[in-house]
Amino acid sequence: MGGGKLAYPPLVYYQTELEYRQHFERVYCRGTIQTFDGVNVRFRKEMFDHCFFESVNSPDDTFSIRRANRIDWINAALQDTGSELRLGWNNKKKRAANDRRVAIVVGNYVVIIRVRGTRADFVTAFVATGGTIGKIQMNPLWTQKNR
Repeated sequence: MGGGKLAYPPLVYYQTELEYRQHFERVYCRGTIQTFDGVNVRFRKEMFDHCFFESVNSPDDTFSIRRANRIDWINAALQDTGSELRLGWNNKKKRAANDRRVAIVVGNYVVIIRVRGTRADFVTAFVATGGTIGKIQMNPLWTQKNR
């Protein structure tokens, strides 16, 4: 599901992590991005590390070029009317979370936001591998009543 009505931008290729960080701050952190259904998403600079690093030996310790190349897909996914929307997961409570919305696009690319009415904060985005996408898709569908 997802990606049906919206063409996804090409992958972004920079030489350094700093260039990706500057791109993230320039494109996402200077305002809000509105989802296709009217949720205004705010991006904080510190979310770059959570989004573009992945764990190898300790949490979020390795820069992921695979994640960074898709930096422009975040905006596209939020605006994709064909995205599959699911509830997110609360690890502490071990259950689906009504305030977390996961958009699945292009098969296995996910963007997670924490929603409060018509406002939200960006949490992360990544290519879901292995059984992760299946686990996400086991969560209930997101509906307008979750807002």
